[in-house]
Amino acid sequence: MNPNLSRLQAYPFERLRQLFSTVTPNPAYRPISLGIGEPRHPTPDLIKDAYCDAIRSADGGLSVYPATAGDAKLRSSMVRWLERRYGLQLDAATQVLPINGSREALFAFAQTVVNPEKADARGPVQVVCPNPFYQIYEGAALLCGAQPYFVASDPARNFAQDWDSVPADVWARTQLLYVCSPGNPAGAVMPLSEWAKLFALSDQYGFVIASDECYSEIYFRDEPPLGGLEAAAKLGRSDFKNLVSFTSLSKRSNVPGMRSGFCAGDAKLIKQFLLYRTYHGSAMSMVVQTASAAAWDDEAHVVDNRAQYRDKFAQVTPMLAEVMDVALPDAGFYLWAKVEGSDTDFARDLLALYNVTVLPGSYLAREAHGSNPGAQRIRMALVAEAAECVEAAQRIVQFVKSRVS
Repeated sequence: MNPNLSRLQAYPFERLRQLFSTVTPNPAYRPISLGIGEPRHPTPDLIKDAYCDAIRSADGGLSVYPATAGDAKLRSSMVRWLERRYGLQLDAATQVLPINGSREALFAFAQTVVNPEKADARGPVQVVCPNPFYQIYEGAALLCGAQPYFVASDPARNFAQDWDSVPADVWARTQLLYVCSPGNPAGAVMPLSEWAKLFALSDQYGFVIASDECYSEIYFRDEPPLGGLEAAAKLGRSDFKNLVSFTSLSKRSNVPGMRSGFCAGDAKLIKQFLLYRTYHGSAMSMVVQTASAAAWDDEAHVVDNRAQYRDKFAQVTPMLAEVMDVALPDAGFYLWAKVEGSDTDFARDLLALYNVTVLPGSYLAREAHGSNPGAQRIRMALVAEAAECVEAAQRIVQFVKSRVS
């Protein structure tokens, strides 16, 4: 067996299941879950129609093996979206690549770019990532034989990472940096100045940046979130050196079950990632490709989806802010709230008394440099319809008030 498998930690939802194993939720309330970030708005008809039309076509797209690089029509739709969204001009043949959702690609990318044999007397190869973080980053680092290095987010700085806290000897051994903007769970968007800092560090130490941008289309300000490729172009890095951005249709278009997204950026990295994926066997079904192209080419359903989230957050955030330390994020569909006492006790007791599920923040982070930056926080995913989210918020308000009375 791969010895690195033993280094993996339980996924947050498995830990949550164990936490709740002895809890009997109050039967007076119907269950409401804010625990999992799974989009629950209806899938747009235009995507379902494209999917069904592809199935009904002459061969249904099922009689041939799909190419790992994807169909030219799909890649062209991705490039058109990048131009509309960010004002970028990319080569559809060399700078974009379809992926089966951002999760699998973020994992596979580390296996492509990290060379653990470059460990030396100073220590193991490093993969740097935010803390709290999406657990795929950690698993990808461990299974490619690297050591994750966690950089805490700072609530006093809109949950920005303190990149200056990373020692020079860690940067010197870093081969991959994961960034997430808009962030999970706090929803913070990295400004251009932060990108400039990271690009300068990448140039100095030679590491690759993987930018996870799956929440980019759910935002609450007039200005859409800055993307990594957009930041590079603004800073004169039109070749996107050592940068690949990852995005997905799951949140943007409410199709998490379709497992569809794409990555784009440095053509040299994309070429090597395509080689890896050819052997990995991760080609996207032609049926999914057809439906994906329809999704990338349409913005009306994205605008409507964003409006639904804005309405929910406008209703729920003020309610919770009366009893908790919580504020409207820059983007994403999570509220990242501070709680009194243990976050695990809060989640367990909330389920027991009011049948509402939230995720303890400590499960989304690691103890590093003397603290767990997710401790005493909870993540609430406002993914259900507005009425259900409002009802959950009302119960949480009652719960918090009962704890202090």
